[in-house]
Amino acid sequence: MTKTIFITGATAGFGKAIAKKFAENGYNLIITGRRKVLLDEFAKELIITYNIEVLPLCFDVRILKQVEEAITSLPEKWKSIDVLVNNAGLAAGLNTIHEAVLDDWDRMIDTNVKGLLYMTRFVSPLMVERKQGHIINIGSIAGKEVYPMGNVYCGTKFAVDAITKGTRIDLVTHNIKVTQISPGAANTEFSLVRFKGDKVRADNVYNGFQPLSAEDIADAAFYVTTLPAHVNINDLVLMPTAQASAVNFYKK
Repeated sequence: MTKTIFITGATAGFGKAIAKKFAENGYNLIITGRRKVLLDEFAKELIITYNIEVLPLCFDVRILKQVEEAITSLPEKWKSIDVLVNNAGLAAGLNTIHEAVLDDWDRMIDTNVKGLLYMTRFVSPLMVERKQGHIINIGSIAGKEVYPMGNVYCGTKFAVDAITKGTRIDLVTHNIKVTQISPGAANTEFSLVRFKGDKVRADNVYNGFQPLSAEDIADAAFYVTTLPAHVNINDLVLMPTAQASAVNFYKK
């Protein structure tokens, strides 16, 4: 029977790469994003390229009503979700706590924490009912170490770390696997979003070393789902070889 994977934030970065990785391995996909044109175009590309079924759902994970409506109205054939990847997330700004832009805080908390919680709340019961499933939360090295001017972004990713552990405890008696994947420096839209479109500043983050790619994280996400039923990867931290901690790099 063909498996189904549900990926949030699938129109770019990790989410897009993860979708392609699972598609090439024959999974059917439910993909979400806020940019409808990009989402629909990507869905068509996946269907044509990989000959799979794709259900694109355009909604904002930050808005509870939209999440609830999207998941509770899933057609019956799409309710058997084998893997949920809570990927939607972002960093907004890089400021000291006393100079922060408050809207940046709200965006990060609403997306990285509340969005993940909303998705888990409405998808996990479908897994509990079937007594099987796998939830993958995309964390960050920022959920392991706090760095200068990372304050609230780090706080949201520390929350993801704790929520993942708590989710695993709550769902272990229902035979559901829960995994956190925490990347270090990765060259996606991450820095471009953080610096609000400043491409020069974003590109400078990755100068002098080879960062992780979105495909590296997709490979990890797929790998953790390929293990025997009795094996679960609780927490997987991936860093570029040139990165030793959140702030320590070897740059040529």
